[in-house]
Amino acid sequence: MASTETSGRSAVIELRQYILRPGRRDELIELFDREFIEPQEEAGMRVLGQFRDLDDPDRFVWLRGFRDMATRQRALAAFYDGPVWAKHGPQANATMLDSDDVLLLRPLSEESGFAVSPSRRPQIGAPAPDRFVAATVWSFPPGRQDGIALIRDELLPVLHRTGPAPLAALTTEAAPNTFPRLPVRTGENVAVVVTAYPDESTYRAHLAAVQADPLARDEILPSIEREQTTAARTLRLAPTGRSGS
Repeated sequence: MASTETSGRSAVIELRQYILRPGRRDELIELFDREFIEPQEEAGMRVLGQFRDLDDPDRFVWLRGFRDMATRQRALAAFYDGPVWAKHGPQANATMLDSDDVLLLRPLSEESGFAVSPSRRPQIGAPAPDRFVAATVWSFPPGRQDGIALIRDELLPVLHRTGPAPLAALTTEAAPNTFPRLPVRTGENVAVVVTAYPDESTYRAHLAAVQADPLARDEILPSIEREQTTAARTLRLAPTGRSGS
């Protein structure tokens, strides 16, 4: 069956963080990159990126996208009720302690979603690329959009002006979870910005440039801090060999 999510940008995105049993991350990554990418995309979703968390050797982070919430329901049912998960799912689950840390997201604007082409994905066995990915998550009070608007309208232009354009800028998708077999975090109101760099030093230079920008330093960043419920968290990520991001 051909994928229904082969072009354009995904309107619904999951940011998934798994806590694994000690020492088993490479086992899951090898299995994931070999067995789970193409079958998920054939079921109607898009695997957007898979990563090692550089701050936790037992955390695996990945993203997948869907055309819409109805497609998400159909695609997840097709995959998790299908033969590939029946065969390999038990091995994947055996590596995990917790797989319920999932943010359900949507692009902040039509232009801010992931643009990942499956045709450019590295082949099975490809080495991990020399690339660094930062995913920063800001949390705001439920129902309040002021912080989200500051990220979208004020911070993103500074990020574009001072360094590489983000791969994606996302916010909470408030629609009910259409596949309750896989839980997602509820009561969230977040903005997430994902950016790729040649290495971590380039990321740090970009961060310093943003913090030194007069408008960001004096107005934008303090305004965001006043709105957020907790300090922003940045995931420091290294893509796997077959990661699309």
